[in-house]
Amino acid sequence: MLHSNLPEPQLLKALLEPLFDDFHYWFGRAESLLRQEVLSFLEPEVQAQLLARVIQSQQEVNAAQSLFAATEGTAGVDTEVLMKWHQLVNECWRVSYQYRLLRP
Repeated sequence: MLHSNLPEPQLLKALLEPLFDDFHYWFGRAESLLRQEVLSFLEPEVQAQLLARVIQSQQEVNAAQSLFAATEGTAGVDTEVLMKWHQLVNECWRVSYQYRLLRP
């Protein structure tokens, strides 16, 4: 549970560090799947575009994490950006789920 008496950098750290870790994990899994498997339920172009979006988002997460570290936790991430990453993770989860369902 978060405490409202935490200074802002500590609050940002408590919120963002676990999110960065989660985004790294899920984007890494999605990248592996999209690079290593032919997903019969996706057109090759759609799979390539999804992979490109995952790679772009990984780079954005890396940049945000570096900026956060360089500013000693005083720079945050816009909520819209976090939501965009979260929506992409959800899209990747759906693709992964469909892949597991269709796999022999």
